[in-house]
Amino acid sequence: MTTLLNNEAAAAALGISPVTLKIWRCKGKGPRFIKLGSSPRDRVVYDPAEIEAWKAARTFASTSAATVSHPGDA
Repeated sequence: MTTLLNNEAAAAALGISPVTLKIWRCKGKGPRFIKLGSSPRDRVVYDPAEIEAWKAARTFASTSAATVSHPGDA
């Protein structure tokens, strides 16, 4: 079974603050997440594989290649 990451752990894995990750999530940016429940206050978690896939999609060999257009970007 995969251990899911809370907002703080996911933000640490990305090298950003938890607030930045929350803002990205609200704007439809950032890695895919899992919402446990239907209320706005319900818990949000991240699959580590989704974090790694999101980072891999943003890995480039040069700045001229650094154009990204993926679902989840706004």
